[in-house]
Amino acid sequence: MANQTTGLIRIYKAAGYSVKGVLAAWKNEAAFRQEAIMVIPAMLLAFWLDVSTAERILMVSSLWLILIVEIINSAIEAIVDRIGPELHPLSGRAKDLGSAAVALAIILTLFVWAMVLLPRLF
Repeated sequence: MANQTTGLIRIYKAAGYSVKGVLAAWKNEAAFRQEAIMVIPAMLLAFWLDVSTAERILMVSSLWLILIVEIINSAIEAIVDRIGPELHPLSGRAKDLGSAAVALAIILTLFVWAMVLLPRLF
């Protein structure tokens, strides 16, 4: 029988699963912890800097994107590892693609921050 949970109960349960996922990422994923430790001060800096609201939104959103993509990458890695420990080209490709997504999110963040801050310096 399908799950009949709806409305506020479904939202409450989904929020609980989300918190559980973030805590699992913090506990089990060193890359997530390292990125979070870099992102948190950068977010504080984005609110301290004298930038427009739109620029601040771009700066903070790009930082959040790093954490979001890292969680998706960690989910891909967990699924691949669950399938089995044997080496397979598709497993390697899946992990490489997840890693590439994180790298692109970081590059995007650097680009956004550079486009906002460099004109103020020169």
